[in-house]
Amino acid sequence: MKLKVLSLVFLLFGVTSCLKSQADGVQVLDVAKYEKKMAQPDVQLVDVRTPEEFNEGHIENAVNIDFMADDFDAKVVSLDKEKPVMVYCKSGGRSAKASARLKELGFKNITDLEGGISNWTSEDKPTVK
Repeated sequence: MKLKVLSLVFLLFGVTSCLKSQADGVQVLDVAKYEKKMAQPDVQLVDVRTPEEFNEGHIENAVNIDFMADDFDAKVVSLDKEKPVMVYCKSGGRSAKASARLKELGFKNITDLEGGISNWTSEDKPTVK
């Protein structure tokens, strides 16, 4: 009985945490949905990895704004808060933090690539150097 109750609690927690990420204005999309959304007009694509990682290969048309750099906030002010911002990193950790920071800074439509560029390349999607 206790196991069933505990399972139910974890299930409800999982569902509500997913709903929260939708409600807080940050979408996390898989590679196929992310790629489709990238094709929409006015999308601002941001790679939040280090410049060294960015130079090893990035998604075409992405701009590099290193989330770990001291000037992250100063650099993102060049982005339009009203237009969609799509972020990614290597595996999803930094981009999740960057998405939360963008939300704090007043960005309205933020999309994060699930699994980062690692998932992108594992599905044979193109990158540029």
